Formats: sequence, structure tokens, C-alpha cells
Amino acid sequence: MSRRIAAIVISLLAAFFAPRAEAGAISDGSTFPAKDTLNCQPDANADANDCIAGLQWKTGTFDVRCEPAKQGNGDWLVRFPSPVPSGDAVNDSVSMEWHMARDRDGNPAKAPAVVIVHESGRGMVAGRIFAKGLRPYGLHTFLVHLPGYGERTSTLTNNPKLMLPALKQAIADVRRARDAVAALPFVDSGNIGLQGTSLGGFVTATVAGLDRGYDHVFILLAGGNISEVILTGARDAAGLKKRLLQSGITDDDIRAGAKVIEPMRLAHRVDPKRVWLYTGKNDEVVPPACSRAFAKAANLDKDHHVELPVGHYTAAVLMPLILPKINELMRATPAP
Repeated sequence: MSRRIAAIVISLLAAFFAPRAEAGAISDGSTFPAKDTLNCQPDANADANDCIAGLQWKTGTFDVRCEPAKQGNGDWLVRFPSPVPSGDAVNDSVSMEWHMARDRDGNPAKAPAVVIVHESGRGMVAGRIFAKGLRPYGLHTFLVHLPGYGERTSTLTNNPKLMLPALKQAIADVRRARDAVAALPFVDSGNIGLQGTSLGGFVTATVAGLDRGYDHVFILLAGGNISEVILTGARDAAGLKKRLLQSGITDDDIRAGAKVIEPMRLAHRVDPKRVWLYTGKNDEVVPPACSRAFAKAANLDKDHHVELPVGHYTAAVLMPLILPKINELMRATPAP
């Protein structure tokens, strides 16, 4: 037997004998079969169709694997393959921190789930606040690590030239995360929400326009016109612009790269009854005009676009109000 054939046989045997979890049972190495449900309907707008063509992928089946989480970062670390691989094995294994909903006895409970998309900070502080803050309401939460973050830190991390292309992968990863979560035990697969903050909010906004896979979508401190945010925003946005320009990327390059992932190109496709946008009237990073432009294009009414009297960073003081509101909306009957 040649070495190549032997390697194939060993690979097939390993896959066959890999631990498959029974319904309701989870242990280190448990795997669950999942299937993509991405369904991007054709659009009357040619530009929207071009955007979709650049973001969608060939759907199929994949495995979702559980392994022990690091202390303080949830109950399990959930992994699945990126549908748009970059060629870096570490980066292409999408990871999510699973904070499990539990009953009064502390046992895992059947409950709705929320996929959380973090901000640009390496510590993912805001993302973890949402993931940990929503669990006490009886919701499963899954903090997905974007390309180059957390468990996906690799040789690609911190390369400014790869930042915008990585967001294309992030959009695919976040959409597939819905189907990965639905395959897990204890999750109410008929009620899965998506929440994103700042950078994660822009990713979330574009995902909401791809198709209507998520039952509820909550966007915080984001909106549309990504290139305008990078080129004109202050503080974090200004710092990002500086790093991009120092790496040799021009303003025109930023505009071209941002167009591929631009939420405004798909905003008219979102379901305005299932999307909520929370923005700051005094946001110094994301210009309020960018948030309002997305809200208008997405046809969000005043109950679905809530402008708060805060800035990008002071919005944290309103978390005690935002968390219970997300729980309330997650529990409400989805709009038809």
C-alpha cells in the first residue's frame, strides 16, 4: 500500500471513529453534523446581486465540534470550518465561546440562542459583556471570534492589508454560525438571534442583508458607509485609517475594499420587523449620518432605530437597559 493510500485510509478511519455526541450529551471532542441554510434570493438591484455574488459560498454540510473552554470564557469552545477559507489553518477554524443557558438546578436548558459579534478590540470586551450579560436571562450565547482574533490568532493577525478582506470571511463565518448553533443540543433552533457591536455591528448589518437566516438581529453602534467611517471617523476609526495608510493602502483602496462588504448595498433586503439598530447621537467613531443612512435604506421605523444620547464609548452605561430589551425582543413572537 502506497503512503498516499495509507494516509487516505487512516483519514477515513479517523473520521468514522471520531466521537459523535448523542442528542443532549456533550463531552470533549463531541461533534454534531450541520448543514448550511444560506438562501440568498436574487435581487432586482444589479449592484445588490454583485455584492451577494462576492459574499456567498457553495453551501454544504460540515461538522461542529465542542472542546473545553478557557476559564472564564464560557462552558464550551465550539469550532466549525470557515466556509470561505483564507489558507491559514488556525484562522480557518472558526471558534465560538458558548455560554450555556441553565435551569434552576444548574443543568443545561432548552432555550433560544444569540450569536454575538465583537468589536475591534483584541480583548473582545464588549462582545463578552453581551455574551455573559444575556445568559442570566436564560439565553444561550455564542461569542464568535472574528478572523485574526482569540483562538483564531495567527500569522495573519495585525496585518492592516488583510483587514478588509478578512471582513469578507467574517461575514460568511457569522452567517454559517447560525447553522452551527442550530445543530447543537439544548438550542431552540427556531429562535436564533444575532447581535453585533461597532466592527461586529457592520458585519452583522451585512449578514442581515444576505438572507433572513437569523430570527432577530440587533446592531449596536454601527450602520452603513464603512469607507466613510474609516476615512472620517475619530478615535478608533482614525487609528485604523492611520495604520492602513502607513501600510501603503490609499483612500481609493479603502473605498474599493469596503465596497465588497458594504451593508448599504444590501440594506433594502433586511426584514425591518426583525432588525433593531441602536446608535449614539454623539458617536465620535461612527458618524451618526452613517447609522441614519442604513436605517433609512433598511426602512427601520423609530421603534427599530433607537438613537441614544451617548457617544461610542459612553454607550456602555446603557447596557443595563439594552440587555433586558434584547431578551424581551428575543422572546417575542417573530414577525411573519
